[in-house]
Amino acid sequence: MNGKRPLVLLTGATGYVGGRLLRALEAQGRPVRCLARRPEYLAARVAAGTQVVAGDVLEPATLAPALEGVHTACYLIHSMAAGGSYAEDDRRGAEAFAAAARGAGVRRIVYLGGLGDGERLSEHLASRQEVGAIFRGSGVPTIEFRASIVLGSGSLSFELIRALVEKLPVMITPGWVRTRTQPIGIEDLVSYLVEALDLPEGTAGVYEIGGPDRVSYGDLMREYAARRGLRRLMIPVPVLSPRLSSLWLALVSPVYARVGRELVAGLRNETVVRDDSALRVFSVRPRGVREALARALANEDLAFAATRWSDALSAHGAPRSWGGINFGSRLVDSRAVRVAVPPARAFRAVARIGGGTGWYYGRTLWLLRGMLDRLVGGPGLRRGRRDPEMLAPGDTVDFWRVEAVEPGRLLRLAAEMRLPGRAWLQFEIAPEGSGTLIRQTALFDPVGVSGLVYWYSLWLVHQVVFGGMLRNLARAAEREGGDGGVPVTPAR
Repeated sequence: MNGKRPLVLLTGATGYVGGRLLRALEAQGRPVRCLARRPEYLAARVAAGTQVVAGDVLEPATLAPALEGVHTACYLIHSMAAGGSYAEDDRRGAEAFAAAARGAGVRRIVYLGGLGDGERLSEHLASRQEVGAIFRGSGVPTIEFRASIVLGSGSLSFELIRALVEKLPVMITPGWVRTRTQPIGIEDLVSYLVEALDLPEGTAGVYEIGGPDRVSYGDLMREYAARRGLRRLMIPVPVLSPRLSSLWLALVSPVYARVGRELVAGLRNETVVRDDSALRVFSVRPRGVREALARALANEDLAFAATRWSDALSAHGAPRSWGGINFGSRLVDSRAVRVAVPPARAFRAVARIGGGTGWYYGRTLWLLRGMLDRLVGGPGLRRGRRDPEMLAPGDTVDFWRVEAVEPGRLLRLAAEMRLPGRAWLQFEIAPEGSGTLIRQTALFDPVGVSGLVYWYSLWLVHQVVFGGMLRNLARAAEREGGDGGVPVTPAR
């Protein structure tokens, strides 16, 4: 244990709130240990002094070593996105974690749950509050925060609001759109979590937290539309059907259909602060909805650059591939492949892309795309690249520009060709068993109907080109490794 500050165990560090909290703790120089099911996905992203250990709350035997020497454990795990019997998984995980924390002599648990009261809580809210009750009854002093909507770039609620407002000029709004909530900005939420670590020994209790505004999802959508200069018509209907509403959400962001159903079911209950004791115990003074939304919009691109949206997805097990899927208003084609070489060698093949090396597949198609780009005033492929082996942020690669490069781990290119929107091409490298996982992601942020038409009209071409790129990139990485063409196994 660090002699200056007590050790903090953080669970859920690959999630949205956990990832933000991790950065805040590291910025303060606190000793942190992260519990992760797939530590190899997290190890390359933490500060030098941060520990990453393997463990799973559903595998109790893994918890005692992770909790050894820990003063405070931050529990930010929730299984709703996994579907199925998530409430039972959350119950089992909390019971195992509470027992292990008590056995290890942990002095405090900090848990983030959900606001809501009444006799008919949704399964989602009831599960969140049941977990809090398990911790409070564990014998370990527990600080349980209860929050409603979290507003921040990349948060589920913000992405749902953005997708609906950006894509639907006219909305049929069911009853849940008018239920009152009390949103909190992500920065304020993280401030509460950090401040809880320094409360006097033995402090425990339930603290309801939220910003000063009580608003509905409809109010949030109208505020978002106003900030984006959009005119949207909402037609209310007296219906509250989680299943129908989740299908409605699926029209604009399919990845949220299952989670959206649980979220909507929770909105039959108002999620507002009834007890303001948090304002007396903590120094945090949360910002209002307007400022929180403004910050979310301003930080949108920064959040994309600073966090990896694929982390939470890859945590579900084997790597998956997506084609033409919406994440918020962005469209994503992501696919992965395993290669039998170390990460550094795999990255060398990635770093040679473009210029004289080309794009690994469909040379004629890339040349045609470059010619069309030049015809409409874009740079085309004529710029090539500065160095055939090395890349640095700001370098040009044909009609792309290097936005971020982390040797051995990540390369992200931002498109500078003429497009009805913004586009990125990203390559992520991670250890995978005795070899390496290469994930290739094309991401497009369309502008208006023309952007959507552009993406979907090229969908089949993208499937062929992006698939061929990754296959040949894998072969190039194997040749780079000098392993004589070890067979490549595509990720399912």
